Amino acid sequence: METYAADFKSIILQEAQALLQACEQILETEIQKAITLILNCKGKIIVTGVGKSGIIANKIAATMTSTSTTAITLSASDAMHGDLGIITKDDLVIAISNSGETEEILAIIPHLKLRKVAIISIVGNINSSLSKASDAVLDAKIKLEAGHLNLAPTTSTTLALAIGDAIAMTVMKYKNITENDFAINHPSGRLGKRLALKVDDLMHQNLKSFSKNTTWKNIISAITESKLGAVAITDSENKLIGIITDGDIRRTIEKTDIYIIENLNAENFMTHSPISVLQNTLAYHALQTMESGNSQISLLPVIDENSVFKGIIRVHDIVGKI
Repeated sequence: METYAADFKSIILQEAQALLQACEQILETEIQKAITLILNCKGKIIVTGVGKSGIIANKIAATMTSTSTTAITLSASDAMHGDLGIITKDDLVIAISNSGETEEILAIIPHLKLRKVAIISIVGNINSSLSKASDAVLDAKIKLEAGHLNLAPTTSTTLALAIGDAIAMTVMKYKNITENDFAINHPSGRLGKRLALKVDDLMHQNLKSFSKNTTWKNIISAITESKLGAVAITDSENKLIGIITDGDIRRTIEKTDIYIIENLNAENFMTHSPISVLQNTLAYHALQTMESGNSQISLLPVIDENSVFKGIIRVHDIVGKI
């Protein structure tokens, strides 16, 4: 029986080696020019390619757009049939071509020059026609395509994609894009929800709090009524000073003489200075707080910056939402 692992792994190694080689061969001056052009671009980024390079162009444009740099894909094949109209003088073009002599891309170069649009090329031949027409050239030269025939675009497309990722992530950093900015573009995905949903989006609000002198019977009634498994204890300014959960009540009753229980009040049952969470905290971070201790907790009291009680959030309120 033939074994395929060696061939399989060699393909990955060939592509990995090409990525390492690219770090050495791409001139820093060209990287500087390319990133500066994008950061200074007042319009949108147009990414173009033909065939497999066109597919890579789609991914690069999608990555840039999702990281707050507006980018679209232009089919070089369709450009000369009216689609050039999408390009304005404020835009910038990223052109992908392994040979640097792709007919469809070279055909649109004069029209880009007419519009005075800057061109960044991701190209496998830095002496090619496309390279000579570009304002910045990112050297994507490879020794061989992965595979025994050296024919199918493999290593070349992997390298072009990696260069596109490097462009997008570098631009993202120097645009000072934050987690919140990123979340705005990803509202429905799990990652976006982790970065967007806050405690006050999910917490139980408008809850009654109780003083430390409240009788234990009234506390039990309140916990039963709220159906949250806990109530907050606050001072005269409604600032959080404690919390009482079902567990607190059970533990206190267990260790207290039955004849004394009748005289106990909230202060005797409550957890003093409990772990709490600010209302503008990310829900994901609140969940991490619940799960990070030696013993997991199932809910947190919610406060504002002045420690005023605002509500309660439970682990069940968060799980399934992010």
